[in-house]
Amino acid sequence: MISNLSKSENLMERRRNVVANGVGVFNTATVSHARGAIITDEDGRELIDFAGGIGVVNAGHCPPTVVEAIKQQAEKYLHTSFNVVSYEPYVELCEKIAEILPHGDHTKVMLISTGAEAVENAVKIARQATGKQGILCFTDAYHGRTMMAMTLTSKISYKVGCGPFAPEVYRIPFPNYYHLGQGLSEDEFVEEQLRQLEESTNNRVAPDNLAAIILEPIQGEGGFNPVPKKYLEGLRKFCDKHNVLLIMDEVQSGFCRTGNWASWQEYGVQPDLSTYAKSMGSGLPIAAVVGRAELMDAASPGSIGGTYIGSPISCAAALATIKLMKDQDLNSRAKHIGRIIFDRMGKLKAENAAIGDVRGLGAMIGIEFIKNGDHRQPDGELCTKIVKGCAEEGLVLISAGMHKNVIRILSPLVITDEELNKGLDILSNQIKKYTKTL
Repeated sequence: MISNLSKSENLMERRRNVVANGVGVFNTATVSHARGAIITDEDGRELIDFAGGIGVVNAGHCPPTVVEAIKQQAEKYLHTSFNVVSYEPYVELCEKIAEILPHGDHTKVMLISTGAEAVENAVKIARQATGKQGILCFTDAYHGRTMMAMTLTSKISYKVGCGPFAPEVYRIPFPNYYHLGQGLSEDEFVEEQLRQLEESTNNRVAPDNLAAIILEPIQGEGGFNPVPKKYLEGLRKFCDKHNVLLIMDEVQSGFCRTGNWASWQEYGVQPDLSTYAKSMGSGLPIAAVVGRAELMDAASPGSIGGTYIGSPISCAAALATIKLMKDQDLNSRAKHIGRIIFDRMGKLKAENAAIGDVRGLGAMIGIEFIKNGDHRQPDGELCTKIVKGCAEEGLVLISAGMHKNVIRILSPLVITDEELNKGLDILSNQIKKYTKTL
């Protein structure tokens, strides 16, 4: 124990002394225990959680039914590896996922531990299913930090000194209407973006060598950028035309966050393969690749998976989480939360030029900060001040975006209206403190 420091300060100092600097510090809050949408730090201070462990605790911190399911499974067996000894929780979880996230007439599922692993395996499945190698991705994308996932990830600061990267990966601009619209109507903008997508077959990669296109329908780390619905529809047509698979990365946007089990259900556009993680297991490491059976079965035995594919403990947690989400109708709750946030932040935007945009879907909402009312001048410094100010007032927030100028709201969906509005009061007051109203 370092003298003259609070328990939280002492913990952070010990962290600095022993944990590698490359492990990010997005917020300096600590935790001794957490329930629902409230984190209690090492000094006994209660904090409202608007970060949700980076979108992991949609069902709240330590939901009792999930904790009980973990305990019961832990008393039976901890690990056998599903490759070696099959077990009920893995198979049942795959059945539940196929039920809520159907991909055509026959859906198959594979489980792994993390979102990055899900992306890696989805790419391997797509390449084996098509016999092609190329993968097309987008600017501002985030797909993880393993080698293929890092190659697909756009943000340079996550990749410095980590190359060489995976070959046969191509990138085109994400259709970000707020940043790239340039006075066009959204329909005109989408038409132009789809024209550029088609042009990419001449100047990026030939369809004969393109296995899949991967995108986040709502970008997470990239700044909570939602894809225009007509663009996603056009992307589906493009893939069908050129015999290319469409992979949707729903790692952050899945499991009730956007008001549905996956945002593609809200859009009404069916992927060939999709990936999930984060809130599947209420904090335990569990992830999934889901797809049409004939595609999933194209991967040869042993080419996908790993030792920790679908830990029985994590499977039990995920099964209990899905049941809780259904019982409490967290999809409807997400839409309710989203309406409250959009209403309050939209009103604040109308009187504050520092807020360039408020966007998202369901309860996955980003607030972008800019200088001089110009979206070409991102204000990451202001965003950092607001995040730190909120932390001092008891609200846990994290930022996003290529320039760290977007505050993302990922509160647990079990948050009460009172807690939500209290958190939004803190956020609003900090925005007003550091900016001038119109």
